[in-house]
Amino acid sequence: MTTITALSVQERFHHSEPGCAWRLSSALLRHVPFGRQPVRFVCIGTDRSTGDSYGPLTGTALGEQADFPFPLIGTLEQPLHALNLEQKLNPVGNPADVFTVAIDACLGKAANIGQIIVEDRPLMPGRAVGKSLPPVGDLSIKGVVNAALGDGHEALRNTRLHLPFMMSRLTARAILLAWHRHESKAVQDARHSGND
Repeated sequence: MTTITALSVQERFHHSEPGCAWRLSSALLRHVPFGRQPVRFVCIGTDRSTGDSYGPLTGTALGEQADFPFPLIGTLEQPLHALNLEQKLNPVGNPADVFTVAIDACLGKAANIGQIIVEDRPLMPGRAVGKSLPPVGDLSIKGVVNAALGDGHEALRNTRLHLPFMMSRLTARAILLAWHRHESKAVQDARHSGND
């Protein structure tokens, strides 16, 4: 679970707005170097806390897609959390130039609950609950699952599962849509260059 900090480029999308998956996929197309360098998706969180399940729910939804072509770390079955984060993210032989998209739940203002935030910077997992973990990712996708009031652990435990579930499904759909849009454009570009 991540805290929201100062930002560079940030784009926000509310999961319930019509067309959210398309707009989120457009943001991902602008920021993720599909086809230009290796990409992996890192989904942080745990199924032991409903509010902190956004990451592993997203990872599970992506992993259920037979055509998902990218390395994926963090699912409901094999969650990526504070206790195994450094071990799982730094295996021997991991390519140095891999572009990491990090996905995690966060707490924010009550008015922002339900928003999905894309930032072109790493996220800081565990900060909202007082953990000191290394930054993760080149691009972050954060889901605001509850308000940052009082105890962060309590806020996450008292989050209804429905919200992170719906947000995770939309996020996974947008990621797949971004990849398919990239592939379609590559095919169209190849056809046009072949007709020249």
